[in-house]
Amino acid sequence: DFVDVRVQNREDIFDVLADYIHAESRSVILSASTAGASQRISGLLRERGVSSIEIETFPKVFRQKTMMITAPFEKGFSTDKFIVITETDLLGDRIIRPIKKIKNKDFISDLTTLNIGDLVVHQKHGIGRFIGLTALQLGGALHDCLALEYEGGDKLFVPVENMDVLSRYGQSEHVALDRLGSASFAGRKERVKKDLFQMASRLMSIASARALKQTERILPPHGFYQEFCAHFSYAETEDQTRTISEIENDLASGHSMDRLICGDVGFGKTEVAMRAAFLAAMNGYQVAVIVPTTLLARQHTQNFKERFSGFPIKVAGLSRLTTAKTAEKIKQDLEQGTIDIVVGTHTLLSSKLHFKRLGLVIVDEEQHFGVSHKERLKELEQGVHVLTLTATPIPRTLQLSLSGVRELSVIATPPVDRLAVKTFVTPFDPVIIKEALLREHFRGGQSFFVCPRISDMPEVADILKKIVPDIRVVQAHGQMSAAKLEGIMTDFADKKYDVLLATSIIESGLDMPSVNTIVVYRADMFGLAALYQLRGRVGRGKLKAYAYLTTPIGEKISDTATKRLTVMQNLDSLGAGFALASHDLDIRGAGNLLGQEQSGHIREVGVALYQKMLAEAIQALRRNTKNNVSSEEQEDYSPQITVGLPVLIPENYIADLDIRMELYHRMGDMTDRAMVESLRAELMDRFGPYPVEVENLLQTIELKIMARSVNIERLEAGPKGASISFRNNTFPNPAGLIAYIESQMGTIRIRPDQKLVVMRPWVKPTDRLTGVRNIIGRLSEIVLQNK
Repeated sequence: DFVDVRVQNREDIFDVLADYIHAESRSVILSASTAGASQRISGLLRERGVSSIEIETFPKVFRQKTMMITAPFEKGFSTDKFIVITETDLLGDRIIRPIKKIKNKDFISDLTTLNIGDLVVHQKHGIGRFIGLTALQLGGALHDCLALEYEGGDKLFVPVENMDVLSRYGQSEHVALDRLGSASFAGRKERVKKDLFQMASRLMSIASARALKQTERILPPHGFYQEFCAHFSYAETEDQTRTISEIENDLASGHSMDRLICGDVGFGKTEVAMRAAFLAAMNGYQVAVIVPTTLLARQHTQNFKERFSGFPIKVAGLSRLTTAKTAEKIKQDLEQGTIDIVVGTHTLLSSKLHFKRLGLVIVDEEQHFGVSHKERLKELEQGVHVLTLTATPIPRTLQLSLSGVRELSVIATPPVDRLAVKTFVTPFDPVIIKEALLREHFRGGQSFFVCPRISDMPEVADILKKIVPDIRVVQAHGQMSAAKLEGIMTDFADKKYDVLLATSIIESGLDMPSVNTIVVYRADMFGLAALYQLRGRVGRGKLKAYAYLTTPIGEKISDTATKRLTVMQNLDSLGAGFALASHDLDIRGAGNLLGQEQSGHIREVGVALYQKMLAEAIQALRRNTKNNVSSEEQEDYSPQITVGLPVLIPENYIADLDIRMELYHRMGDMTDRAMVESLRAELMDRFGPYPVEVENLLQTIELKIMARSVNIERLEAGPKGASISFRNNTFPNPAGLIAYIESQMGTIRIRPDQKLVVMRPWVKPTDRLTGVRNIIGRLSEIVLQNK
């Protein structure tokens, strides 16, 4: 009877359904799996002229043409009297949630995490302090607002549906609040915007030069590549597969690749790099794999040799562990082109080192390389493909990728059987440390014990000798000779020792599945990324791993160190590296993308607004609108809608403040009515039928979205009509607006202050909402006439 509407040529399946219902002589029962979905389908049909009645049980007598029921029917069926059409018939099976696209806000902690006392930035008024959520009487009705305090104790109340004008400031030490009504913030913002346009211009020129640089296409060698991939011992995760595909497309595009791979520790970035190296090497190019430490160079060299064995590819390692004679031979072979892949430390960046045909540079753990190293990389990169790997991207790198200047791939799926590392932040207690080391020893594992300085190691060695005398401890640090260090690491890998007492030399990339406990001595002296990397050295097998971040007993540590340790204890889930990068932005600031300075303009406008302004500057340059630097972008304003109705999520509907704040934030970010409809269904399913205040709020959000499309900045409606202010007193089609006003027989006029006044009798709240929607809809039609 009812054909599968999903194969129809019409774009909107609900148009098809509405036509079918009108033409069908029998009763039509629509079935959805949840109450929220029922409400959403009913709403979509009402817009198409089909009214339905909600029914609770399957009726015996059908008096209504169209009915809606919430029932778990998978497929529809029909009888002589009625036909049942299910949600699955309309929309298809719910198999899997689509992959979530990484957006800027996924990296930068947003307003849903606001606590009382946090600093926020208002786009017009500047830096203020959040002091709570307050319900105010606006237009005679309750309205939830965010209360902000400014210099001198002045208060600003921001309606919850306009939360998009606020952003988190970030780090909050020694920051002066702005004064309401002062022009200082506007001046700072304008200066930052001008500097960002200059910076964005340089970034775009770098990206454009790379995009214009033609390179030979690197294509997978048929047969060999499939065989190489098949040798991978594990099943690729979904993210790994997608990232590999993106790299293959980059290499085959005929343009230089510049891609950042963000993947948490142990999530498989090295295998992705090996696939890229194989493709380049089999196409006759040389590959340079640059790593920050000699130990990681040693490990990568071994892994690359094992992985590439059986293929006509020669791999070599070049670092401090390489003898002078061997190093000289490797340099000659690189110049002659007989070595295909070389793995090394910053030695590979030496100006004395020459390649015959360098095609791909892989930079592992790029946060460890300084500015001088990166300047040398830029010299190497002329026409060379670049792949950068990191678990905790430094703010500058993350900003480049989020702004769209560099390509970004994210590996966020943990390998099968991977468990999160249990993290403890505790004062140094010999009893706790003894228990931790012995537990690991008795389950057949090994431990790392990390000190911030070499000078701390003798003291710690004495402590270990006293508390765990039967456990074999060996020491390692960067000032040891290459031969001695390599011998120690080989012995530790062979399990001749139980505990490796070391400096942060073990931080980068080491993969030892038998080590599942790590103790960090004086953790307050390490940076956030370093602590995260150190914790990532354990838990790489299938056993539960433990990390102890210890602080000195009886000594006060700095507020910044306390923040870092708190973040580490809270971020104990798998894949937390990106959240950590966000907190690093908060604590350190994003800095100048093209220079050495780590503060940059971030202190002027805050983390999130800085990021947004940079993205807007780059988008403006791409649209060739840089001639008007000070003009506000469309995204820079949020229409204010007041209809004199209660607009809030009541506490008796959702008691949890954090959940309400999250929902308010999501509403502020909504850009189309489909998102509002989806939230309606979600609220119904999560919290049950919602009160009229919530429906008013949702309708206000819809009006705000519509108002933005016609350049309305402020709309106030009451029982006698509405007044409308246009942004910058401009309307996209002035002639059309004048014609519309003339056609309305004096019920609409323009005041001397350029406000549009609509005179209508809207006594009932429902009439007011409908009337405002109709007015904005008519203005939208007038705008479209001009296009």
